[in-house]
Amino acid sequence: MSITDQLKLLDTIVVTSEQMREIEARIFTKGMPVAALMEKVAILLAHRIQKIYPLFKTLRIGVLVGPGHNGGDALVIARELYLQGYEICLYRPFSRSKELTLQHANYAHHLGIPCYQEIEYLEECELIVDGLFGFGLTRALSGNLARVVDSINKKNVPVISIDVPSGLHTDTGEVLGTAIKATYSFCLGLWKQVYFQDQALDYIGKAERIDFGILPQDICGIIPKNIPIKRINPILARQFLPLPRPVLTHKYKQGHLLLICGSRRYAGGSILTGLGARSSGVGMLSIAVPESLKPLLVSQLPDALIIECPETKTGAIAQLPPLAMAFDNYDVIACGPGLTLEAKFVVEQVLKAPCPLVLDADGLNILATKSGTMNTLSKKNNPTVLTPHLGEFKRLFPYIEHPDKDRIAAVRAAAQTSGMIILFKGAKTVVADPNGHVWLIPESTPALARGGSGDILTGLIGGLLGQTASSFHEKEIDEGGIVATAALWHSQAAILAAKERTELGVDAVTLSNYLNQVDWNN
Repeated sequence: MSITDQLKLLDTIVVTSEQMREIEARIFTKGMPVAALMEKVAILLAHRIQKIYPLFKTLRIGVLVGPGHNGGDALVIARELYLQGYEICLYRPFSRSKELTLQHANYAHHLGIPCYQEIEYLEECELIVDGLFGFGLTRALSGNLARVVDSINKKNVPVISIDVPSGLHTDTGEVLGTAIKATYSFCLGLWKQVYFQDQALDYIGKAERIDFGILPQDICGIIPKNIPIKRINPILARQFLPLPRPVLTHKYKQGHLLLICGSRRYAGGSILTGLGARSSGVGMLSIAVPESLKPLLVSQLPDALIIECPETKTGAIAQLPPLAMAFDNYDVIACGPGLTLEAKFVVEQVLKAPCPLVLDADGLNILATKSGTMNTLSKKNNPTVLTPHLGEFKRLFPYIEHPDKDRIAAVRAAAQTSGMIILFKGAKTVVADPNGHVWLIPESTPALARGGSGDILTGLIGGLLGQTASSFHEKEIDEGGIVATAALWHSQAAILAAKERTELGVDAVTLSNYLNQVDWNN
């Protein structure tokens, strides 16, 4: 693996505040002076700020200085920018500081950088650098400090936060009383969990990681080699893609996926799920739909085998015909989009299938109404994948309190207690498996807030799993990584489409057309 790829894999590591504290302590124990690391990090940040906000565009910068090493970073940044010609004002609301931070404050005073204890003196600043608190904050901001943060948020100026916006819990993303709303957040060293919690997204702004040279051995000394929480990226995802294909192969060696979806009321669900599956490259695609939908499906997906099913008076699947019930013929079954709750009996049959399952939409809604079914599924020899949004998650796992408060902990608990792979949809989608491993999808787009985008994802997951399902009993397969790869693929296609079509122009069909334009070599 090249050095570039090694660095990109370091970009997949996500740590808790305690793990980051231990990694830094290990670095200092091995001989790195605290002062030297602070200089290195802060100078990297100062250069990055100069690139984003060059001197000819931004002159006056206000720097918020906390009592700890985050405040020390802020003071070194202030010094470097001051020496480059920027007009700097310091705000130091704390009377006591760590020794190293105090030394930098004294030197800033020697340079003549003005320092104030009233935020009003920063009124004319064109940019704010937030160095009040770094990672590990657990106490709520209150009193004068909370008023200061609120006043900063009301200013119509950009804000850069060092490591974590002040006021956010580093692990859960909880707002501790109040928090800085940053324009940019520069995460130092390794990604923290806060960057992947939905409730923190309004405060983080644009996120960037600043690599200051942590060695892999210093990370592995604290975190197990089989890292439990990963930020998936194209380098990591490539190992889960069925590429390259062997020269000698045929369609059934590339996976046979059965989709069970659709109704007269929600005919589009079957089409969109099929489009997602087709884009995955799965070798053979069969789709079971109400018999009245067969002509429509044949016209939209002529390469798929359309299985017509007896239907109810309202157009839902009434039962599965023998061809669809021959579960042994399929490598994976994906079930749910567009079914309606009338198809309860069908879902009950599918749950008994001796192959991997993907359940979404009405498949999840029906599952949530059947007591004892979750326990039965957890004992299956083959994996089951559930893809809930927040409302579905609460119905499936009512014993997990406030899943929106810490999505990472919630999805990990759900996967471990249920024995299933859980893809928890959101602005920051999270995937977890029963072994405690978690994959975080780094970015997404509001363009996905459209009907049908989830159906595309269900088909994509099923198709990717189908292409590796034949190997489940031959070698160890990381099914959670495959599901996370599908989620990354889905989000990257949407981001690409939104750049060309705008966020308003990415309907589900358009999204499916962009899936095969994603470049996995970046």
